[in-house]
Amino acid sequence: MRYIVDHLPPGTTIKRQLLITNRTDEARRIDVYPAAATLEGSAFKFGEGHAENELTSWITLDQSAVEVEPWGEARVRATVTVPPKASRGERYGVVWASATSAPRAGGEVTQIHRVGVRMYLDIGPGGEPASDFAIGDLRPARSPEGVPSVTVQVTNTGGRAIDLTGTVALSDGPAGSRAGPFPVGQGVTLPPGAAGQVVARLPADLSNGPWKAEVHLESGLVKRSVTAQIRFPDPGQAGRKGSVVSRMLSPWTLGATVGALLLITGLAVLLLRSRRSRRSPAAAPRERVPAGR
Repeated sequence: MRYIVDHLPPGTTIKRQLLITNRTDEARRIDVYPAAATLEGSAFKFGEGHAENELTSWITLDQSAVEVEPWGEARVRATVTVPPKASRGERYGVVWASATSAPRAGGEVTQIHRVGVRMYLDIGPGGEPASDFAIGDLRPARSPEGVPSVTVQVTNTGGRAIDLTGTVALSDGPAGSRAGPFPVGQGVTLPPGAAGQVVARLPADLSNGPWKAEVHLESGLVKRSVTAQIRFPDPGQAGRKGSVVSRMLSPWTLGATVGALLLITGLAVLLLRSRRSRRSPAAAPRERVPAGR
């Protein structure tokens, strides 16, 4: 489990099980504890050591330390209890698994290795706010050393924080060449309403183009794509932003568009039927013929 992501009404209690694996040839004592985290500058920032915040005060663990055999596993259960009077909003934290290495002979430096599970908890009544984001401009560039990159503008248009991953692939280059896909840099997290950038760095021997750049980004189950024409500049320069060729609509936008089209079509059909009904002559009443005696 890499994340704990949930929407919880005040007064709710949830339990999550964490798996800790020892991937060394030695038995390890692993300390487990919650700590604070924040979103700053398009990044998920961890607090120092055992830093506390409101969320950490809601978390209890069934074990604060476990002994794990070489290449063994251990499980720790985390319980999150949201107070009944908790205010609306998203909270961030992390549950750390930490191992301390003894100083080497003649040394005084103690090494601490830790891995953690991020926590994104949205508190409030009703259903969970929808997650969504929009891809904006693409900007090609080359570093002074000649390394090309593509910077992609992204805006969080939903109600939850998003962690962005994805790729950039190039096609329709000189002589029909293709390149990639290349991963975008990790660690870009945007709170609701925030805008930021993801960057993909490409091989230095890549030609300037022109290229068709296909960007595919995702956060959880939300996926967005955009295709644009770009050309890389000379070293040390930023190129012109790419001209968008196509953009994949989000399910919300696509659903609204289809719904609007269906509504317009239905109204048009009703209006046409109404006009035809008014233009048609009234049917003549049938004459009754008395039955013979």
